[in-house]
Amino acid sequence: MSGFARVAGGAPGGAADLAETVARVADGDREAFAALYDALAGPVYGLVLRVLRDPAQSEEVAQEVMVEVWRSAARYAPERGGVTTWVLTIAHRRAVDRVRSEQAAADREERTATAAHTPPYDQVSEEVAVRLESEQVRRCLGSLTDLQRQAVTLAYYQGYTYREVATFLATPLGTVKTRLRDGLIRLRDCMGVSA
Repeated sequence: MSGFARVAGGAPGGAADLAETVARVADGDREAFAALYDALAGPVYGLVLRVLRDPAQSEEVAQEVMVEVWRSAARYAPERGGVTTWVLTIAHRRAVDRVRSEQAAADREERTATAAHTPPYDQVSEEVAVRLESEQVRRCLGSLTDLQRQAVTLAYYQGYTYREVATFLATPLGTVKTRLRDGLIRLRDCMGVSA
């Protein structure tokens, strides 16, 4: 509370004195502001500290409040409430704004960290898995009949259409489709893939 340790020397006493002091502050009277500061800096800091629970931030916000009081003293309306209530309302709003700002910043940082976090890519285990899968496919292809293996290899590994496979193998299209269907069913069963 270093910035708020001023000793009140001539600080205004009652509500009427505070209202008169704010009127003088509105006219730019620095001595009146010093007196108002002495009277209200402690309560402002205490209120802000209760909201923020951080002495350093509380001191900073309390200073901002007092600067706002200096700048907006002309807007003080005595018929709407006392000076202390007016100043403490400003302090409470500033403290809540700071809490919201800090929370929004923390939320942004968390979202950024979550978005930036990508699961680590293990290239070695990925290559091993691909090789094991390729080996299993080769083994399963070996379990097909020669005609099924030829049709599957031409259609799925060399990219020929069914009609082109039929022409290449000099086999009717219906027969090629049957070989491919039967071959794929056997591959699925061999690989342990459920339908």
